[in-house]
Amino acid sequence: MRRKRGRPIDGWLVIDKPTGMTSTDVVNRVKRLFDAAKAGHGGTLDPLATGLLPIAFGAATKTVPYIMDGTKRYQFTLRLGEARDTDDADGAVTETSPVRPSDDDFRRALPAFRGDIMQVPPVYSAIKVAGERAYDMARDGRPPELPPRPARIDRFELVARPDEDTAIFEVESGKGVYMRSLARDIARACGTVGHVAALRRLRVGPFAEEDAIPLDKLAPNDDNAPASPDLLLPVATALADIPALALTHEEAESLSHGQAISLLGLMGRIPDAADPDQGIVRGMDGGRVIGLCRLEDGWLRPDRML
Repeated sequence: MRRKRGRPIDGWLVIDKPTGMTSTDVVNRVKRLFDAAKAGHGGTLDPLATGLLPIAFGAATKTVPYIMDGTKRYQFTLRLGEARDTDDADGAVTETSPVRPSDDDFRRALPAFRGDIMQVPPVYSAIKVAGERAYDMARDGRPPELPPRPARIDRFELVARPDEDTAIFEVESGKGVYMRSLARDIARACGTVGHVAALRRLRVGPFAEEDAIPLDKLAPNDDNAPASPDLLLPVATALADIPALALTHEEAESLSHGQAISLLGLMGRIPDAADPDQGIVRGMDGGRVIGLCRLEDGWLRPDRML
């Protein structure tokens, strides 16, 4: 007998991830609770981390890359005096230091970590080295030398200092930035060592904390009926930060069938925020999002249609 595949439902659910679970664990649990045919997440959180984990169902999975490219906001707690092999509290201590930087020490060091920087990822990360995951190599006693990678940090601030061993920071960044590396490196820049003791994601693209639902609120009903799709946000919610382009119904139909449209006929409608040479816009047929289109070489081309 063929295995049941689940319901074809579409939309976004923003989970407030608890600590101790992987992002994949959360996706699998939520997928079962909704009896959904297709689901994925919009950006990995470490098991130690809590906070926003957007889950995409059905057609929303087409918009995952745009969520992952969006700005993210984090708050992390830096525990001073101990370096750990994972750069967080789950790892083994590798070095200690009695040095405890002052608030002014941190504030003097922070500007060097803002803007476009180069960052060495944690050894315990999912980066592939010669076909192997870095964390698998580290667990086997073969920690790889990872080269620095470009990272974009829009904001990095000291927001609290509970005691001399602890400092709390907020960060706004682009995709692929490791908070564990920032914690490790800001401690080093201030003449000591440290690791992430707690990490929370506060925002992902258009999704904020007020959109999030605690995972334990999605417990199965007494009759074991699947969770209601009424809890989901529309697929287009993920695209709210992308400039909107008003289309006629005929233009929308053409794009939906894979046809490009000359930009000459769209002059006066192209949003100011869009790059006319290579920008992405949100195609609108009235109040309906038809998908994402690319401005390229004088044409509007379908990119990811919903």
